[in-house]
Amino acid sequence: MSDTSSSTLEPLLTFLAYSFSKLESTFYKVPGSAVVARYVKSSHQNDPGRTVLELILVIFAIRTLLQSRTREDKQAKNFIEFSEKEVDELVDEWTPDALVQPLSEWEQRDFSSVPIITGPNGPKPTLQSTGKTVLNLASFNFVGLAGSEHIKEKAIETLRKYGLGSCGPPGFYGTIDVHLDLERAIAKFLGAESSILYSQGFSTISSVIPAFCKRGDIVVADRSVNFAIQKGIQISRSTVRWYDHNDLQSLEDALISVEKERKNRKGPLTRRFIVTEGIFERDGEMVDLPKLIELKLKYKYRLILDESISFGTVGRTGRGLTELYNVPASQIDMLVGSVSNGLCSSGGFCAGTSFVTEHQRINGTSFVFSASMPALLATSASEAISYLQNTPSVLVTLQENIRVIRAVLERTEGITLLGHRASPIIHFCLRSMPQTLTVTPPTPDHDAEERTLQDIVDDALENGVFITRGKHLRNQEMIDSRPTIRIAATAALSKKDVEKAAGIVKASIVRVLGKRR
Repeated sequence: MSDTSSSTLEPLLTFLAYSFSKLESTFYKVPGSAVVARYVKSSHQNDPGRTVLELILVIFAIRTLLQSRTREDKQAKNFIEFSEKEVDELVDEWTPDALVQPLSEWEQRDFSSVPIITGPNGPKPTLQSTGKTVLNLASFNFVGLAGSEHIKEKAIETLRKYGLGSCGPPGFYGTIDVHLDLERAIAKFLGAESSILYSQGFSTISSVIPAFCKRGDIVVADRSVNFAIQKGIQISRSTVRWYDHNDLQSLEDALISVEKERKNRKGPLTRRFIVTEGIFERDGEMVDLPKLIELKLKYKYRLILDESISFGTVGRTGRGLTELYNVPASQIDMLVGSVSNGLCSSGGFCAGTSFVTEHQRINGTSFVFSASMPALLATSASEAISYLQNTPSVLVTLQENIRVIRAVLERTEGITLLGHRASPIIHFCLRSMPQTLTVTPPTPDHDAEERTLQDIVDDALENGVFITRGKHLRNQEMIDSRPTIRIAATAALSKKDVEKAAGIVKASIVRVLGKRR
């Protein structure tokens, strides 16, 4: 019986063997088939389960390609046909969800309270609503370059020669000789080897960080860095370790912790960066740069320093913290600054070695994909650098005005001054607030503090002084900062004007807080 079954199956087995042999010979005639065969053998030998999974995926792909592509089947049980009347009724009943939530009463008031000026901005702008001239302590016109007649004349000359827009990104056809002149001027001014120019201030640091920091790299950053730095770190997808605000002991603890973790898991060495600000936009605190450099060298980190506030405002000629602390710019791997803040123009820059700047020309997203700044703004910035070099007394005037404002406000009841005494931005909060930078998620008390501060801002504006609250993106930033009022000192106002403005702000504080007691 067994011999009979074998003789019956023998022709079938012979046919199958012949068919597989023919199929194999045909398969190996296809170009690249040997590579596929080696891959399948290796994959099956190392992981048979993977072979089964891949076979299932191939069958699923073939089935998907062969099945009918149309989804309309009016004979199907789940098909429901509506009349035109029923369709119209359903459409009329449908209410789409709102794209955003409607503004609250407080948000509407916040928007409506933003003043509009008429004419050029400067130390004494004119309000559109009342036609009154006010003393401006809100704009970042630190050394009084806004409205400079000399810079205005140079800008007009450039406008007549080059036109208005650059009409292209820097890497294509948007680079003009005045852009390169400004890059060289910034590098020479700071004592750096090279610099690169960005057309938007906000996107400068948020492009510099991901140009160098990638997935798997370590970033150790201050918890209170500005929103642009937060976005740059987020885009980089690096591993982040946060340290307490402007606490270099906390920074050192974080650096030690990172190294211990690496040794415990026996991980490879990765690129490591410290990211912080020179003068913090949130509260005006200033970092101890020499100590920061010491930690950077000790633990072998690269330093990305954002000097958007300190560049053009501190140091004998406005070179920033490197000049203030007598630290060579070469000690900072990536020195980022704002052309719009310190030089009253537009955009930002990153200074460092030529390798650092050239790398960004093909990897900095904002540099690659954004149009170059208008030529007249580049010329204005170059003239501003010359002004700072030739007129260092303007920085002395700025510091004197800062001292005047702080002296008046320090004697004011009910508020607490924040920040470093040399910072051109002066924040103050209500004294009832917790004495830490961060607070818990927004509460009714948080909103009440903001309303009180806005009342102070409105009262000061009615009496001829333009100030503003420190504003942040609620629920989008990493921390919720305490509500503050931010004053921007300027060298464009005389000492008498500054004393008058500070006195008005003090009177507004006393008046508003007095009504709430």
